[in-house]
Amino acid sequence: MALTRPTLTRRRVRALAAVAVALAALTGAIVWFAGSEDRALDGACDGVLPVGEVRTVLGEDAALDVTNRTEGAFGDKAAKSGGRTAKSGGKRANNLSVRCRIAAEGTGHIAVTIAGSPRPRAEYGYGELYAAVPASHTLPVPLGNGWSGLFATDTARLGDAEDGTATTAVLLDCARRGDSLLITVETALRGATTLDDPAVRPDFVRTATATAEAANDHWGCGARLGAPVRTVGLPVNEDEYEPLLGAKGTCAAVPTASRSAVSTARETARDRAPRESCVLGTRDGSPLYRLEAYYGPYAEDARSQYTRDYDYENVTPAEKPAGRLGQSAYWAGATCPRGAESALYLIHAADADGETRRRPDLAYERAALAAFAAASATHHGCEAPSLPKG
Repeated sequence: MALTRPTLTRRRVRALAAVAVALAALTGAIVWFAGSEDRALDGACDGVLPVGEVRTVLGEDAALDVTNRTEGAFGDKAAKSGGRTAKSGGKRANNLSVRCRIAAEGTGHIAVTIAGSPRPRAEYGYGELYAAVPASHTLPVPLGNGWSGLFATDTARLGDAEDGTATTAVLLDCARRGDSLLITVETALRGATTLDDPAVRPDFVRTATATAEAANDHWGCGARLGAPVRTVGLPVNEDEYEPLLGAKGTCAAVPTASRSAVSTARETARDRAPRESCVLGTRDGSPLYRLEAYYGPYAEDARSQYTRDYDYENVTPAEKPAGRLGQSAYWAGATCPRGAESALYLIHAADADGETRRRPDLAYERAALAAFAAASATHHGCEAPSLPKG
């Protein structure tokens, strides 16, 4: 039996045409959505996000969710989204604030913050000026390799809930006197990823250094850049103490104390880190004092917070180069090169309600602070610190 071709009525023609249009629209939508993810990545963080590095860390084929916010200006250059250079007491300030977050379902996320320094004075005393790095339970370690930066975690223990989450900070000391850019990147990876694996840790750093390189060029910073980071140490845990007399890093030159029973130390290398810590403890490692050094944006941020927290005392690190805070805390300061924020050095009792605070050894606190501040200032090329009296 011969087959006959059905006749295409006008109604059938219109139906087939509608299907064809729908298919074309669907195909276009698929192409548009696929392209929109790439466009979102390319524009994230004002266009300085290293897309290749992000895809390598989160997965080449992972579907990514991108959020982005950019505002303010750095020096004389506004962000692409617009903004004006701020003024602070007659001195130019930088109100650049860039945030972007890239998440991959089932893999993790990368959150990037870029801030210009110094900030406008109007921002002081209202929360943190810059993205924080974890430092409560562990001591951040320097990136080394020619970078002024930090690698930090809430924990450095294998199998802990936060194993697989780390924060990397990179400080760019710009050629323009007194200006800097602070890039802070939190990387959180799920699954079997562990920071205990030294081969994995550079993955947590790579996005930050690549972003810093792009930001350095994008905003005309002109900072000296470091080399690729192929190895990075683990932040120092609370039980990783050593005899103070053998300290060679941030606790080097700090004296022991018989009255206070100070004989152990937790420390890191210095290696141009913009923030340094030294924890002094008893023979069994129980913490007694904590010494901190802050440079650049971190010094500015710390002074801003003390202005808020200690305003009622009317004497703060924001108002004097050196002095005493409360029952058992002192600060010192040092002028640093090229118009950078003056360095800030602090010593305080590790236990806010402990015996060290109730019966402080003030002479030892001043001696420990003086030794710590002098060694740190020398390392960073700053002038001799101004020290508290009595």
